[in-house]
Amino acid sequence: MEVLKVSSSSNPNKVAGAIAGAVSKAGRVEIQAIGAGAVNQAVKAIAIARRFVAENGNDLYMVPGFIDVVIEGQRRTGISIKVYLVEGEKREE
Repeated sequence: MEVLKVSSSSNPNKVAGAIAGAVSKAGRVEIQAIGAGAVNQAVKAIAIARRFVAENGNDLYMVPGFIDVVIEGQRRTGISIKVYLVEGEKREE
């Protein structure tokens, strides 16, 4: 599964394009974010990506979880969001 790492300075529109491309190719993608700002950008990107895939009659669903990452020798807890493509689903808004 492809892993996309999102930071607080990531552009949600660009991340959304990467999400839409990855799920179109493999049916799933994992997004990793550490910190409130990064999680915010990741969730915005998933919402935008959902619009992108809806143009083809598809939808997305996501499964959040925790990850432990070592950054510069320090262990940090982050959020992992696994995003899956659901083909041909009707969206309820």
